[in-house]
Amino acid sequence: MAQIPKAHISDEKKKIVSELSSLAKNKNTILLVSIKGIPASQYQETVKKFRQTTVVKVPKKSAMIRALDSLDEGEIKKLKDYVGDSTAVLFSDDDAFDISAELLSKKTPVAAKAGQEAPEDIVVQPGPTELLPGPAISELGAVGIQIQIEKGKISIKEEKTILKKGDRISAAAADVMNKLDIKPFSIGFVPIAAFDAKEGKIYSEIKIDKEQTLNDLRYAFGRGLPFAVSVGYISEATIAFLLGKAASHGKALEKFGEPPAEEKKEESTEEKTEESKPEESSEASGENKTEESKPEEAKEEVKEDTQTKSEEEK
Repeated sequence: MAQIPKAHISDEKKKIVSELSSLAKNKNTILLVSIKGIPASQYQETVKKFRQTTVVKVPKKSAMIRALDSLDEGEIKKLKDYVGDSTAVLFSDDDAFDISAELLSKKTPVAAKAGQEAPEDIVVQPGPTELLPGPAISELGAVGIQIQIEKGKISIKEEKTILKKGDRISAAAADVMNKLDIKPFSIGFVPIAAFDAKEGKIYSEIKIDKEQTLNDLRYAFGRGLPFAVSVGYISEATIAFLLGKAASHGKALEKFGEPPAEEKKEESTEEKTEESKPEESSEASGENKTEESKPEEAKEEVKEDTQTKSEEEK
């Protein structure tokens, strides 16, 4: 049976595989990134920025896979599942997530082209533009944008979503976005996956958006602070609010402790009225007694008059 001849590997390829294997063994982080569509100038600028701490290589897919297969460690070999075309490899002792965040912050916005898929909802905001009346009026109208003319220039009347995420970008939509300076895409080093030698783990979700992360943290803090105050959780962030809340509750309780001035007046008036009732009743009884005694006094006066008359007649 004829033997299958082994593929010849040049010394140059062997040297590349050996270098990649050595870097993989001696560096803490192996980060795979996509460099698809990156201009040469931007690539060189990024490599220059990381030159002090990171070694950047752009090997062929086969060379990188051979290098990973040559390693003894088991987990790191799984990294070859993420190796693709237009993939660069970054070897560093820095943390993979720190490198990823720095790479994403250096991405450059680019204009859309017909045939691409919208990476997100494309929304045109209302307001003035620098476009002059003319063909632009019909071009904007073709994608459903309502306009008006203000001070000799086109102004967008109301917000309009011209594309949904995943929609295929038409030539008309791409032209409108270019005119309005809407750049929905960005190019740069896009992190794919990383191997951390210290942890012995592969991380595939390492796209860190600093701005979005900070916005998420601010939103969470804004929602969490009122809840923490409501349940009385004491911390540096809540103590001032808790003291203010306690002070307001204390003032409210003071009002419940002493009745208002009007209620006090009504109570005092009622007390005086009740105190005066016995006196009134006694006075009334005195008057009755006086009235009852009057007939007896009248009888005595009649007797005296009768006696006086009888004496005079005698």
